[in-house]
Amino acid sequence: MHIPENYLSPSTCAVFGAAMAPVWWLAVQKVKQEIPKEKMPLLGIGAAFSFLGMMFNLPLPGGTTGHAVGAVLLAILFGPWSACLAVSVALFVQALFFGDGGLLAFGANCFNMAFVMPFAGWAIYQLLKKAMPQHDLAAAGIGAYAGINLAALCAAIEFGLQPLLFTDAAGHALYCPYPLSVSIPAMMAGHLTLFGLAEVVFTTAILAFLKQASPALLATDGHESQGSKAVYGLLGLLILGTPLGLLATGTAWGEWDPEELAEQDFLGSALGYTPAGMEDGFTFDALFPDYAIAGLPESFGYILSAIIGTALLVLAFKAFASFFHAPTDYDTSIAKH
Repeated sequence: MHIPENYLSPSTCAVFGAAMAPVWWLAVQKVKQEIPKEKMPLLGIGAAFSFLGMMFNLPLPGGTTGHAVGAVLLAILFGPWSACLAVSVALFVQALFFGDGGLLAFGANCFNMAFVMPFAGWAIYQLLKKAMPQHDLAAAGIGAYAGINLAALCAAIEFGLQPLLFTDAAGHALYCPYPLSVSIPAMMAGHLTLFGLAEVVFTTAILAFLKQASPALLATDGHESQGSKAVYGLLGLLILGTPLGLLATGTAWGEWDPEELAEQDFLGSALGYTPAGMEDGFTFDALFPDYAIAGLPESFGYILSAIIGTALLVLAFKAFASFFHAPTDYDTSIAKH
């Protein structure tokens, strides 16, 4: 679901960047009010859960892949505004250091995965939790499933509008070449099935683990050490397990490089050309493209990338904490959200 560079026009990217700017500003203000300073590193751990979840690619027949996001999980744990900020920072780390998602498309990716997904999924979770209070995990799973599919639908629409709005004199698409009639079914097929199920499993499994191993981790009594070892242990297991994402050898729909795109046949035959906006568009060389590190075997590079990304996120939120003022009357827990 990560939109790469040059699949969206610069003007489209600018619109989404401008739309997200006030959302990010408001998210920072809400996090200042809702998350005590001493709890801010926990939000970094939450962002790391999302980052690692997005490294576990799953294959679908036909060669495409996808992954869980964890945005609704974070909304349930910390609230939707905190989830918005945490997933946005995770997406920025992915784009800047690992080339996963475009820098120009950062606003669009955040709109889909850090705004639509956590807020929609959290709202559905809250409604279902009130209707069936004894089935909290089921409510969380349904919210997560709905959230990731709404985010995928938004990405599909963004892809599908490009050939309607931006073409050259010959009628060739300048950016993503697939119209809504192709992009929507192609994106939704995977997310309504395997990827949506992966999001449900990822969300409910981590929630169940936290409730069992660390139910008071977010309490304000200052005793964070109880259960924190289990949380760090889970992070370690996820990091060590990330090479499983390499088993999915295909490319996620809409994330092909220009050469691959020319060979795709979603319009009935191979596209046969590289859209000019992609060929001459913005380029950026990430330090560790595709989570690979030069000189290391692929699996070790994946693990080291997971460690680097996790460390960056935890350190980023520790740094944020030094600028945030902790409220004195804050009282929250995992169960509250």
